Amino acid sequence: MRISTKGRYGLAAMLTIANASKPLSALEISESLALSKIYLEQVFSMLKKAQLVESNKGSLGGYFLPRPLEEITVLEILQATELALFEPTGSNGSTVAKALEVTLEDKVYSKIDKCLKETLGAITLKELVNRPAENMFYI
Repeated sequence: MRISTKGRYGLAAMLTIANASKPLSALEISESLALSKIYLEQVFSMLKKAQLVESNKGSLGGYFLPRPLEEITVLEILQATELALFEPTGSNGSTVAKALEVTLEDKVYSKIDKCLKETLGAITLKELVNRPAENMFYI
């Protein structure tokens, strides 16, 4: 599976907001992640449309999460930002291979789609935020 730049930016931005104690501007997020602010704003447009983030204007404004971390899944974020990742497999148009296509859809493609959605739907932002840093040693 290949996640596009928009999907990676969406996940990174959502985690950044989840770790923040206040709303963050697109500029603050883009600087902290070293990402393009213009491109990040396109991703935020997608996330807002999916109601995964909200924003306030003004000096104390910025992006924030409208729901608790345990209610926002990686599946939702990727569905909002990865338009092609969840498209159903299309027909090749050949009537000769129709039986083969039906078999592949039933036995392969639909099972992959189901597993992908179940796996991504089970991962919440809370799990990602609370994950301890690897290789961290305390003395």
